[in-house]
Amino acid sequence: MKAILGVQGVWEMVEKCYVESENVDKLTETQKEELENKRKKDQCALTIIHQGLDDDMFEKIADITNVKKVWDTLQNFVIGVEKVKKVRLQTLRPEFESLMMKETESISDYFTKVLTVVHQMKRLGEKLEDVCVVEKILRSLNSKFYHVVVAIEESKDLDTMSIDQLNGSLWAHEERMDKGKQEHVEHVLQEKLSWNARGETNESGRQG
Repeated sequence: MKAILGVQGVWEMVEKCYVESENVDKLTETQKEELENKRKKDQCALTIIHQGLDDDMFEKIADITNVKKVWDTLQNFVIGVEKVKKVRLQTLRPEFESLMMKETESISDYFTKVLTVVHQMKRLGEKLEDVCVVEKILRSLNSKFYHVVVAIEESKDLDTMSIDQLNGSLWAHEERMDKGKQEHVEHVLQEKLSWNARGETNESGRQG
C-alpha cells in the first residue's frame, strides 16, 4: 500500500497531516491553489486506501475523511490484530505438539484433527513445512501403526514426502488391516456355524 501511494505521489499526505484552513477567503490565490492541490492529494490517497480494504476494514474508517487519521487507525488495528495472532499461536503450538492418535480413531479422523490445527496456525502466519507435519503425524500414531511407521521412515525420504502421500499410505494400510479383521470375523462365524450344524446333525442321529 505504501508503495502504491508513493508511486501516485501522495504518500506525503499520510506522513504530514492535512489540515483544512479555517479562513480560506483570506488566502492568496497561490495559497488557495496550494490548498486545493493538497485536498486533491488527500482525497486521492484516501481513495487508494479505500480500494485496498475489505468490507470489514472499510467499516472501521468509513467516517474518517483525513488520510493521515485513516492510516493511523489502520496501523493501530493491525498492531492489535498481530497481538491477538501471537496469543492464539502460543495456544495452538503446544496443542499441535500434544496431538496423539487414539486407539479407536481412524486415519481419516486423525488427519482431519491434525490438519485443522495446522490450517489455523498457517492462517495466523505460522510457517509449517510439510516435513514438520509428516514427522509429527508419524510420531503420534497409535501402536497398531508402529511397524508401518518404521517401514516408512526406512524406505521414504521424509523431506520430500507430502502430507497427502502419507495419508494415502496410512489409509491403504488401515484398509488392509480392516479387511483382514473382517475376513477373520467371517471365518470365525463360519466355523461356529459349521460346529453348530455338526452338533445338530449328531443330536439328530442320537435321537434317531
